[in-house]
Amino acid sequence: MKFTNDPISRITADAEAMIKEISSLEPLAVSAIDSKTTMAVFVDIINGFINEGAMASERVGDIILPNTELLKMCNENNILSIAFADCHEKTAEEFSSFPSHCVKGTRESEIVDELKNEGGYILIPKNSTNGFNEQKFKDLIECHPEITTFIVTGDCTDICVMQFCLTLKTYFTAMDKKVRIIVPISCVETYDAPFHSSDFTNLAAYKLLKDSGINFVSGITK
Repeated sequence: MKFTNDPISRITADAEAMIKEISSLEPLAVSAIDSKTTMAVFVDIINGFINEGAMASERVGDIILPNTELLKMCNENNILSIAFADCHEKTAEEFSSFPSHCVKGTRESEIVDELKNEGGYILIPKNSTNGFNEQKFKDLIECHPEITTFIVTGDCTDICVMQFCLTLKTYFTAMDKKVRIIVPISCVETYDAPFHSSDFTNLAAYKLLKDSGINFVSGITK
């Protein structure tokens, strides 16, 4: 890896361009979505990443309302919805990379009350950052070959959401099947911490996902 003589200026210019691009994104009306061929995927909107525990972030809590509204629209329009929930044993291998979090049977591993009260989704516990690896999800997409549009939301933009979207995209690419993966900006977020600026990592995730063929909209509206 090497850098140009003035990488900061170039990075700053690229970041400014991306911020401008993101601010100009248009919303997608739910009426423009074919409910019969669409799946909504809510990633890790759970207590352990929002309300309590070592990995909780107040900033991520900002996506609860738009995701609750989206789930309500999905239910009203008969759009198949799933919700991934991080759920680990106490000895999980993931804890070698991240602090202990979302242990099975604790409130941390549960979907936040706002989405839980709305209901209507298929719950899929996951034991890694990438929900695609869960057999229950693989079985679900095999049972629904008609699904060609995926709306993906949740947290973290640069970890679980990005890994899922990229794996989903490459899975169908390998099958030569065209799918559309849509990420509403208002419905995704990541945590802010030392050496993990949420502004920087959100932009980096946006860039990597867009370059891989993932579509972005400002949000989903009625």
